[in-house]
Amino acid sequence: MRLTGENATHSAQQAPVTAAPASFDGSFDFDVIVIGAGYGGFDAAKHGAEHGLRVAVVEAREMGGTCVNRGCVPSKALLAASGRVRELADAEHLQGFGIHAAPVRFERQKIADHARQLVETIRANLTKTLERSGATILRGKGRLEGPQRVAVREASGVERVYSAREVILATGSDPFVPPGIETDGRTVFTSDEAINLEWLPRWITIIGSGYIGLEFADVYTALGCEVTMIEALDRVMPTFDPDIAKLAARKLIEGRDIDARAGVLAKSITPGCPVKIELVDMKTREPVEILEVDAVLVATGRVPVSADLNLASVGVTTQRGFVPVDDTMRVLAGHEPGAEVVPHLWAVGDVTGKMMLAHTAAAQGSVAVDNILGHPRRIDYRSIPAATFTHPEISSVGLSEAEAKELAAKEGFELGSVRSYFKANSKALAELESDGLMKLLFRKDTGEVLGAHLYGLHAADLIQEIANAVARRQSVRQLVNEVHTHPTLSEVVEVAYKQAAMALA
Repeated sequence: MRLTGENATHSAQQAPVTAAPASFDGSFDFDVIVIGAGYGGFDAAKHGAEHGLRVAVVEAREMGGTCVNRGCVPSKALLAASGRVRELADAEHLQGFGIHAAPVRFERQKIADHARQLVETIRANLTKTLERSGATILRGKGRLEGPQRVAVREASGVERVYSAREVILATGSDPFVPPGIETDGRTVFTSDEAINLEWLPRWITIIGSGYIGLEFADVYTALGCEVTMIEALDRVMPTFDPDIAKLAARKLIEGRDIDARAGVLAKSITPGCPVKIELVDMKTREPVEILEVDAVLVATGRVPVSADLNLASVGVTTQRGFVPVDDTMRVLAGHEPGAEVVPHLWAVGDVTGKMMLAHTAAAQGSVAVDNILGHPRRIDYRSIPAATFTHPEISSVGLSEAEAKELAAKEGFELGSVRSYFKANSKALAELESDGLMKLLFRKDTGEVLGAHLYGLHAADLIQEIANAVARRQSVRQLVNEVHTHPTLSEVVEVAYKQAAMALA
């Protein structure tokens, strides 16, 4: 749904804190039961409890879900530590400042401990926050037991059934392991095991060149590992803007000890010492090579956790396991157009398959609860940014160039595109980090910002300014007058706005 003007602003705002609606009369065990305590479930539960709802959260594994325990939090801790190693080991870069550093030494276990300790801290803080908000935590595996009923099987085997006025599914996702690939958690593993950094293989193959594969390639190469990257699609980094990917690959892949291969499929992978990888041509399926390496990281995406939710008991049909939802986060009976809403059932986060990002899940959780509270609100996916925390970073928000061209053809406007380079930015030059680009997409008739794609120093922070503009459906005519601090990287955005304003019809 495309929002404009007042509706767009309302979509981005949080509903005011109010008491629970009178319709929540205590005839159920809880007003809301949330199945899953990941980032989406946490935000939904916290938001509901703070608005006076009687909320319960069901979780069988660690509080915080994938993001806190096996994803965002530990991976960023590893990237922070390995990034320091990379920076200190880059003698040529340091010599540009007149600095001569001694050979860098690091302790793998202490880097791993840093990530583990951060996970424990964030998980404890999250749990305490939920408890302080008044939410009840039910430990066990949850599933639907018909409309407005949730069964919770505890670790002891005892099963209890609870009633709820509304139920929110927030069960998240697991790493996807393609057919033919056997994992053992030690020599062939997914990101779930990689974040433990139990050992540093001399030669590791990473299957997939999306954000997960890129981030771990960043970690492993910084810590001295040789990396081979295998991508089944016809180009490396296929999910990124092509211009951004081309520039980023020069430093993130070609400039490092990484052998990247596109159009090649890992038909089979057998754990062991060495690990054996059977590579075939993606199109012809003809044999290409048998690789023998020390370890393999499988980074081929994620699949929803929905198989054990008993969705059939409420008449829901999934597609590849993803739960269908509308933009208010209500669950639909199916993915086909015109599918009916399932009463009193909502879903948020990775299990919906919309944008499998932690902050998307959190936003969806708040939207679901606002609608439960009687404050109509829809999610605006276009304004949600994404980031890859490599060194340098990659980020994006809004439409891809292909999507923007399609919209332009459909609505009959001319698409504008400008580029702003970090090499013209004083702060980037001062940091000796001028390798970067911002591509801004906009309508040439109204100047409305449609999207942006960045590669460069602190791109993950810079994207938020453009995300805010997209959320408000703002025009570069307005944005061009905003004053940016000098000298800062934010001037890369300012330059793009000025170039776009000059290009308007």
